[in-house]
Amino acid sequence: MPELITLSSFADLFLYDIPLLDVRAPAEFAHGAFPQAVNFPLLSDAERQAIGIRYKQAGQDAAVSLGHELVSGTTREQRVADWLAFLAENPSALLYCFRGGLRSSVVQQWLDECGIKIPRIAGGYKALRRFLIDELDKAGRCDNFIIVGGKTGSGKTHLIKQLPSSVDLEGCAQHRGSAFGRRTIPQPSQVNFENVLSVAFLKLPYKQANRIFLEDESRAIGSLSLPLKLHESMRQAPIAIIEETTQSRVDTVLNDYIQANFLDFQQLYPEDFKDRFNESLLSSLDRIRRRLGDENYRAVKQSMAAAQLAQDQHEAMHLHRLWITCLLKNYYDPMYDYQLNKKGQHVVFRGNRAEFLTWAGHLDTQLAS
Repeated sequence: MPELITLSSFADLFLYDIPLLDVRAPAEFAHGAFPQAVNFPLLSDAERQAIGIRYKQAGQDAAVSLGHELVSGTTREQRVADWLAFLAENPSALLYCFRGGLRSSVVQQWLDECGIKIPRIAGGYKALRRFLIDELDKAGRCDNFIIVGGKTGSGKTHLIKQLPSSVDLEGCAQHRGSAFGRRTIPQPSQVNFENVLSVAFLKLPYKQANRIFLEDESRAIGSLSLPLKLHESMRQAPIAIIEETTQSRVDTVLNDYIQANFLDFQQLYPEDFKDRFNESLLSSLDRIRRRLGDENYRAVKQSMAAAQLAQDQHEAMHLHRLWITCLLKNYYDPMYDYQLNKKGQHVVFRGNRAEFLTWAGHLDTQLAS
């Protein structure tokens, strides 16, 4: 493998999940990184700040001298040991810093002194980020999207995951896409969301694919935003509407938003998971209080509180179904009907989940022939 990895090889890094050794400072890594990257920094945040100040005051040579002074002795030994341990487990890893310059060159040299050769990425994080932005822009301009729509609880996300030519937007955003869609793990930064999304599209053969299926989403998914060009293309794309019974949708919501979340809280917060889970539900309800209206809000909150206090599991599930049904009937369904009326001319399919999977399979067969 060449010592310097250039733009022509960038796609393969993400297509084949090549491990990446990111030696930027922790704050830089937290702001934005790549799915397969691990951060073992050359400089801590404080060290990087001190060197930056020295650079402004006395120039590059003085800054480099301070860097070698700060990262020396046991500090240098420990950081080299961390890199060596990572590379022992990931011998195909590549190296980068912010621009692929001084820091990655220093790390490359120190590792070479230990008998380990590791290629570094030309242009570093900045070049890789630029590549993914450009790829996401290309994906956003595609004209072969089909949007999977339907009322809350129709199982759209589950269907998306069953289709080979699809991207799970909510999965990339770590959010289930509604007021109750927050998960126990925090959402990624906007930069990381875009990076993950770009890689997901990159792994699709979208130039050859007959259709790419995406779930119907507003531009905002939780605290994150879909790229503008992508969302504009989605708004113009054909829509397949999933139609399921209210009872089926209530069961889906109960499983995805209540039971699954409850288990997540139980695993993450074993000491007080019930209180945290209950607070999460009430907080989500409070966010839609104004649009729900006081009467409906009180009815939902009463059933929700009763479900939380129920000692019998069967009774608790019954009470959860009551408030879920109320929310669907009085909040989510009218809102979705209003939104769908504005784009009804794009609807190309209506049917239940099984019918949709059959239709989607036939569609690709017809287009491929």
